[in-house]
Amino acid sequence: MNKQYDAVIFDLDGTLIDSMWVWEKIDETFLSELGLAVPKDMDKILEGKSFTETAIYFKERFKLEMSIEAIKERWNEMAWEFYTKKVPLKAGAKDFLVWLKEKNIKMGIATSNSIELVEAVLEALNIRDYFSQIRTSCEVGRGKPFPDIYLKVAEDLEVVPHNCLIFEDIPNGLRAGKAAGMTAWGMFDNQTEEMQSEMQEIADHFVMDYYEVMKGFKA
Repeated sequence: MNKQYDAVIFDLDGTLIDSMWVWEKIDETFLSELGLAVPKDMDKILEGKSFTETAIYFKERFKLEMSIEAIKERWNEMAWEFYTKKVPLKAGAKDFLVWLKEKNIKMGIATSNSIELVEAVLEALNIRDYFSQIRTSCEVGRGKPFPDIYLKVAEDLEVVPHNCLIFEDIPNGLRAGKAAGMTAWGMFDNQTEEMQSEMQEIADHFVMDYYEVMKGFKA
């Protein structure tokens, strides 16, 4: 950890906040309302896709009559209470944000989630002010593993991609960061052993929580 970074960019769900369980519930509820079951292969297919890309996938795969915008609006409604009242930060995340701010290291978010839910959860957790730039994959047109969103956040932060450290909880997120020329760290989030193994192959480092990250920085 001798390298000095100009910026740290976080994925949101499963990386900065403990929220992946919310989407498991939403997928199950949303599809059950339509008399459908969650396909076993869906998580892998959707890995890293933007909010809009995911809605397009649902509409096409399940032949939904709802518009893309209506699907996204419904998901926002279903997730709102969870994101404003029940989703916590990952272990050590707040301490790490405070530490980065003290070191004058810029912070940004690069997420596949909707901007409405991102803003809601950051305000609810009282961490919005730590991030000078927030981008969603919908804004750049392509989700992860494409590097677009990470490159855009780096541009917004006015930093060179090579001097950025990113945190991700999925393989395609790590691929996006690496493709952008950034240092990419994997964050534990109850992934399957297969996914953890895949992440460890891609990531520059794999950590269990942000307390471990801070120990590495201070060592």
